[in-house]
Amino acid sequence: MPDPIRVAAVGDVHLADDLRGRYAPLLEGISAEADALLVAGDLTQHGTVEEAEAFADEFGVADVPVLVVLGNHDYHSGAERDITRLLEDRGMTVLEGTSTTIDTDAGRLGVAGVKGFCLGFLGRSAADFGEPQMKAFTGHGIETADVLRKALDDLGDEPDVTVALSHFAPVDETLVGEPKEIWPFLGNYRLGEAIDETGVDLALHGHAHAGREKGLTPAGVPVRNVAQPVIQAAFRVYDVVPRRSA
Repeated sequence: MPDPIRVAAVGDVHLADDLRGRYAPLLEGISAEADALLVAGDLTQHGTVEEAEAFADEFGVADVPVLVVLGNHDYHSGAERDITRLLEDRGMTVLEGTSTTIDTDAGRLGVAGVKGFCLGFLGRSAADFGEPQMKAFTGHGIETADVLRKALDDLGDEPDVTVALSHFAPVDETLVGEPKEIWPFLGNYRLGEAIDETGVDLALHGHAHAGREKGLTPAGVPVRNVAQPVIQAAFRVYDVVPRRSA
């Protein structure tokens, strides 16, 4: 079995000035534990540039590549483009329907990311039917899954290990603990379909603060809900090897 690529992950840290100092001391020297740090959205509380600066100051101390997707909170103030620009200026990679590959000592890590959107799960999802507003809501959920699928396809066979990073959940198993009434607003089964169709080794998401950490897609891809209130730590490290060799 090949050496694993060590992927550290967290989501829903909701940084603001009052949380400065919470993460930086725990992220210094993270390269001793991980090859990359992935953040599954909701970097900020209200989506302001000032809060994004707090995130960049805290997570910028990490001595490994930092890859993020934005979450719904990061869009709240309409400053998502400014937030993206700020984070990229600080050397972080912001994924939104895009992918990238990182060389590590254990091999090449491919990561494709998207925020995702609501939709729900088989048997209880929103339907692309009726009013234009309903079609727009449903269509956006479907579109985000199509965007993730393309980003994963763009990685091709180059990575040794592939990770899908989203804010919204691709399966409902990791939502157990949340009220069932809100599951359609926490995840999107089409994201899970995209993951199953493209040879992903690990899927990471946030958004479900009261959910549980571990789940599987229908095809058996491990899914981890890394929302900070779930993992109760600054990050969690996953050793990832290609599933075909595991």
